[in-house]
Amino acid sequence: MSYGENGSRSPIILIFRTLAAVCLLAFTTSAAPARGDSVDAACVIYPAGSDHASATLPCRFYQAQGHVVITRSDGVKHDLAPDESAIGNFTDQQGNTVYRQSGLDDQGLIFRLPDESVYVYWSTAMLAPADDNPTAPFTTQDYDATALFRCKAPDDAEFGSCPGGILRMEGGEASIVVQNQAGEQFTINFMTDYVNATNREVKATLDGDLWTLEFANGEVWEVPLAAIEGG
Repeated sequence: MSYGENGSRSPIILIFRTLAAVCLLAFTTSAAPARGDSVDAACVIYPAGSDHASATLPCRFYQAQGHVVITRSDGVKHDLAPDESAIGNFTDQQGNTVYRQSGLDDQGLIFRLPDESVYVYWSTAMLAPADDNPTAPFTTQDYDATALFRCKAPDDAEFGSCPGGILRMEGGEASIVVQNQAGEQFTINFMTDYVNATNREVKATLDGDLWTLEFANGEVWEVPLAAIEGG
């Protein structure tokens, strides 16, 4: 360790440690909007006690010093003041208690109000208007191939269809970027020795020419080998 002539630590060491602390802070806060930021987002509204969304709409998310403001395109505004005695609790402009939850991982945040829940997603891909491309927002301009995959949300009894973009590699490997029914995008990696997904726990089972993916959050996906290997 370097010290100055009077036994104190060298200014160079102190400067280095300060820079390292700044870099660490920047890294740990990069997953969500920084304090004082205002960002465009997508808001999905669930009436209290319901598993079915009543609306999906553009919104604006702002936070500064713990204060959160969600401005929705339908004219509703949630002005949430932090409760200093309980982290993650807020009081809205009507005096109601609001609870923040992190069940969306790095995709967004959940705010529980007395009469509804507001799911705030950082990605606005789900707001894109439908077009003639059934696998939108994925296109063959950006991927080797696109496809619709059988997918099932945690509380659904039947499978639906979810779009994905396929990036193929040598040796029959591929990374597939998919978008689920909630509009969340994530990547599933099919490697020679393993299958994993970004920010999600998954159990992958190969039966014949079909991969079945069971996620820890309850989602189930099916991916044919042909989508991974081509042909």
